[in-house]
Amino acid sequence: MDRLTGTMETLSSMQLTADMEGLDAQSKTVLHSREVLAVILQGVITEYKGYSRKEIMDFIDPDSMTDEKEISSGRSNTQIRGDNSEFVQLNEKVSHFDMVFRAKNPQLSTEDVQISLHVDVEPQKTYRPGYPIEMRGIYYLARLLSSQLSLVTKDTDYSELEKCYGIWICRDDIPKSDRYSVSVYEIKNTKNTGMQTVEKRTYDLLTLIIIRLGSKEYEGKEGEEDYELLHFLNAIMYPHKEDFMDTVSEYIDFSENEELWKEVKHMGGLGESIREECLEEGIVKGREEGREEGRLEGIAEGRLEGIAEGRLEGIAEGRAEGKIVGIQALIQDNVEEQVPRERILLKLQKHFGLEEEKAEEYYERFALLSK
Repeated sequence: MDRLTGTMETLSSMQLTADMEGLDAQSKTVLHSREVLAVILQGVITEYKGYSRKEIMDFIDPDSMTDEKEISSGRSNTQIRGDNSEFVQLNEKVSHFDMVFRAKNPQLSTEDVQISLHVDVEPQKTYRPGYPIEMRGIYYLARLLSSQLSLVTKDTDYSELEKCYGIWICRDDIPKSDRYSVSVYEIKNTKNTGMQTVEKRTYDLLTLIIIRLGSKEYEGKEGEEDYELLHFLNAIMYPHKEDFMDTVSEYIDFSENEELWKEVKHMGGLGESIREECLEEGIVKGREEGREEGRLEGIAEGRLEGIAEGRLEGIAEGRAEGKIVGIQALIQDNVEEQVPRERILLKLQKHFGLEEEKAEEYYERFALLSK
């Protein structure tokens, strides 16, 4: 199978995601890894047919989403960064894309000029929020397209517009007949009078993809259309299962990543023995643990201890501590960059699934440490 080499950062998000029973902000975190996105994009984007997941991962612009600053630059190479995910007009409610980024369009790019695809990935807990998801998806795409141009004038060059994809992954409240289906909506030229011929690229600017899951157990069979995509997404969107990492490791291999083990060489034979065990099993069974100070050495040591001990209680405890480290880092980084308090609170609620009151409590606890 076309497996990718996983990074420590993605492994950490996988371990955190494995404890999430619902579609919380924590479980969405895993969708910010290029390895995960490459699997999804390979399954739905027409321009990427025939390309390997590694090639697709390299197409993704790692600087195209600027949501929060990385703690360790050495592990930021697979964390998606990108465009302003917020669109605001006077007297309009502030809305946010779940995740927007740019990726190379290999069909239109040349050695000298890169043409991008603009991709919006929207994981949704319910397919029936009270209105058709398809309408919301088209609206988001229209806003994503229009955001590429600044103030429109008589001199605006509309040929600069680049194609937009909206990928909506819906989990629950799906009619039984629609479960495990994929729908594609796009602009097509349906009628011509005379001998007119227009290049497809001049109007093929919006594509909406609706992926409907619907059950914790996916009963599709290997070889069926969209099997690999749906099998993978079913694990990601229903992560609280024993075989979560087994399924993920069919797509992303964490055992062969030499970078994963560089930080633990000072621990002598322990790191090598763990690595050999992982090579045999094909997956890494560990935990994300961090001391409250957020020291990388403590985090690496915690992961190794979790792998060696393999105790569920220790794993859960390590993930909880790791979450606190992440919350503290987000607050302190944003305070140092003078991000407004209200914006930081929104980020805490979005990325860690916190209630407003709990977000404020963490803010008061950690904000002063940055001053």
